[in-house]
Amino acid sequence: MKDILIGIDAGTSVIKSVAFDGDGRQLAVAALPNVYETLPGGGAEQDATRTWIDTAATLRRLSDMIPNLAERVAAVAVTGQGDGTWLVDEAGAPVGKALLWLDGRAASVVETLRNQPDDRARFELTGTGLAACQQGPQLLWLKQKRHGQVERAATGFHCKDWLYFKMTGVRATDPSEGTFSFGDFRTRDYSDTVVEILGLEGERRLMPEIIDGTNKTHPLSSEAAGITGLLQGTPVVLGYVDVVCTALGAGLYDPTISPGCCIIGSTGMHMRLARDIDDIILNPNSTGYTMALPAPGCFAQIQSNMAATLNIDWVIGLASDILISQGVARNSAELIALVDGWIAAAAPGELLYQPYVSEAGERGPFLNAHARAGFIGISSRHRYGDLVRAVFEGLSFAARDCYDALGSIPEDIRLTGGAARSTALRRILGGVLGANVRTSQREEAGAAGAAMIASVAIGASPSMQACVDTWVTPLLNPPERPDPDLVAVYRRTFPAYVEAHEALRSVWSRLADARTH
Repeated sequence: MKDILIGIDAGTSVIKSVAFDGDGRQLAVAALPNVYETLPGGGAEQDATRTWIDTAATLRRLSDMIPNLAERVAAVAVTGQGDGTWLVDEAGAPVGKALLWLDGRAASVVETLRNQPDDRARFELTGTGLAACQQGPQLLWLKQKRHGQVERAATGFHCKDWLYFKMTGVRATDPSEGTFSFGDFRTRDYSDTVVEILGLEGERRLMPEIIDGTNKTHPLSSEAAGITGLLQGTPVVLGYVDVVCTALGAGLYDPTISPGCCIIGSTGMHMRLARDIDDIILNPNSTGYTMALPAPGCFAQIQSNMAATLNIDWVIGLASDILISQGVARNSAELIALVDGWIAAAAPGELLYQPYVSEAGERGPFLNAHARAGFIGISSRHRYGDLVRAVFEGLSFAARDCYDALGSIPEDIRLTGGAARSTALRRILGGVLGANVRTSQREEAGAAGAAMIASVAIGASPSMQACVDTWVTPLLNPPERPDPDLVAVYRRTFPAYVEAHEALRSVWSRLADARTH
């Protein structure tokens, strides 16, 4: 009996294969680290072959957990980290290591392109602002620095596309990444105008066919069957990009109320549901993403902070380093357990923190490769707990900044990602946004979103709405309403947060110049 759907989510740091039954109940998870390396000058690269080998290993591990898994799998769907550039040759071999979304070496390329008068025309077609993480600028950087790789390449994949190719032999991408990189969100197809504006006419050959996983599958190849332990011919579905799949699994697709969704993971993704083309808002700063959803006519409009929980990791790491220096061993989990207590002991709105701790700067709602994190307002009476609280407030202010660029703050925010488990974060975010915050009992939203696409593709769910009604809605927790006292404090503080990052831009530029001389 074919009663299991598998969702693969190849994230930046972890690859997960998750098995679900037909009603969306999670049966088992197999995970492995997804290893990448950082390089001088802002580089971040990954071994594509290893990523595939590790993905296949997670599928084999699932077989150890579930009896007769191979015979029971109705379909496998794959999603993965967005943006980046995974080049392969005509034979299907990588021509070099993949550039990840964390790679910031194309920053100068982006600055040049954004200063051209036709960048606005490109933005109005894609609905997406340029950033160094994206495939277009990365291809231009590769042409400058590694021209031979681009010449040898036959196809430019994103992470999930590469895994789909290894599973099926089909070179394809999905409507979300295909159009926000090189297309027109209205047609969900490539745009020759966008390709021309980017100066990539010669690389048009690298752009694979766009297929929609809700209505198209390809069979698992014999070679992939051998390495994964699944049956040859098992339907494989190309999911949308991980941000879309995670939002889908977390509850963004709810046309009755048009909610928002915040994903607080390594990066921060803040989005609103656009129910049709007319609901799209293109901001004057030409930033953010417009991503097609696997539902008729619907889109996610997104602003993305380059770093979210990376800021939390950093501030917790300070405490860890001090303790280690004194011979006291505390792992990060033990310290994170103390966070809510530290925050509760600190007064709200005392300090400002700019959460730009990524070496790649910031991309939403403004673009600045030189943006860096910092505190404002520290006095001798402030203690470590005040710093921790300010970091959590800074993440929430960044979310508010993003929603302002998206046009408005939805009344209902679906919150997911690792930090969603923090009671303190939920209270602070609700106070800053003045919105209800709802979490889900769903543990693996990205893999679930991919599996939901597969459910529609094979006809197990008659529509995406029907799938949401079964897979998502029953798992939503009751809304946590905003604390009116916190709302009042943060309403007064937020304008200072915006003024601070606007005022600091010249300082960031000076610091960047100093670092390079």
